[in-house]
Amino acid sequence: MVATVKTCVMVMALALVPQVAGSEIDGYGPDAWRVSGVTPGDTLNARMGPGTEYRIVGTLAHDERGLIEVTCVPLLTMDIAAGLTDAEVAALPSRWCLMRAADLSRAGWVAARYLIPDNATPVQDADPVTEARNLIRALYAAADQAGRDGSHPLDPDQAAKYFFAEIAVTLKTAPPGADPLTGAQDFDGRIADPVPAPEQPMFRGMITIHVDITNFGQSHTAIFRLRPDPSQPGSPIRIFRIEHDGWHFPT
Repeated sequence: MVATVKTCVMVMALALVPQVAGSEIDGYGPDAWRVSGVTPGDTLNARMGPGTEYRIVGTLAHDERGLIEVTCVPLLTMDIAAGLTDAEVAALPSRWCLMRAADLSRAGWVAARYLIPDNATPVQDADPVTEARNLIRALYAAADQAGRDGSHPLDPDQAAKYFFAEIAVTLKTAPPGADPLTGAQDFDGRIADPVPAPEQPMFRGMITIHVDITNFGQSHTAIFRLRPDPSQPGSPIRIFRIEHDGWHFPT
């Protein structure tokens, strides 16, 4: 089995400048929120505190609606936002929000990147490229969580959520080696937010997503190739190839 990620420090940029422009900041957001960017059939973890190091205390459905925002960190009011430079905005840590379910039966901290106003169009419905980008985000988030929950997205019983079915089957007999998500056997560094290929994100049905990875001070770009998998119900967008410097997965 491929090596698991030892320490996966996710650096998912929150695009806070557009949030300011849309007035989706503390004290100025909508009355209700919904979950977006989570793979259908999967769930969004709600935690005791604002970070993946905190214990999971509940889950929200991939399309749950009517969520109530209690507060978010880091604090970002209109006055604070107006005084930040672009560099200061870029340096802000990932944003987390304390949310309550519509019926008040559940509450917990969730990553703000999975929240949109309840009356907005879900991100995963916007276009195939955005759906592919969110799938890669979910893949790395699941890998980061694996050390605490025990289940890894490269496990054969989980892999079909992210990869072509035929690739998921091969993981049962995959020999030990470099982790296809980081391109290395040992990892200690940063994984940036997935972005569409700048020149041609989609060509003849194939979607290309880039992920910048820094490991032990060395940087490279992982290239993900995706397209609909007709062998799975509904032909969902799935990964069929990951390319690193000098090698690719599947080999």
